[in-house]
Amino acid sequence: MSDRARSQHTGLTGLYPGTFDPITNGHIDIITRAASLCARLVIGVARNAGKGPLFPSDERVELVRAESEPIAARTGTIIEVRAFDSLLIAFANELGAHVIVRGLRAVSDFDYEFQMAGMNARLDQNIETIFLMASERQQFISSRFVKEIAQLGGDISSFVPKLTLERTLRRVGRTT
Repeated sequence: MSDRARSQHTGLTGLYPGTFDPITNGHIDIITRAASLCARLVIGVARNAGKGPLFPSDERVELVRAESEPIAARTGTIIEVRAFDSLLIAFANELGAHVIVRGLRAVSDFDYEFQMAGMNARLDQNIETIFLMASERQQFISSRFVKEIAQLGGDISSFVPKLTLERTLRRVGRTT
């Protein structure tokens, strides 16, 4: 990143929330691009036990941290990974976040995300939501599909980073 681009967002804290169960190459794409916009990026791992996660929150935090460390090193952005189970806006305020980063894969994502952004704006008009379109190669990847494919014996190696691949296969009773 150029010095000019870095100086334009000095001090900007972004929050990228999700369940990351598991973290996918699509998530990595959004993290990489968000890191170029923020001086500090917090990846908020939602505990959300109601979704019946494959990985416990502590392990999801560990995987997201391991997979995002190279991005932080490459970009110079401070990247933190934290679990949360509060209202997103309350968590954003606790962090001092200026923006909430959301990734969009398809038009179907937009309707839900648009409503969520509107509600968040009503709760705190000082926190903006920014949407990053998934890169073309990542648009079809979702954690839900990755888990289902892994559980049914399919190849998920092109959808997730290496460490996440190993952990996911182990979690579903398969080996690499």
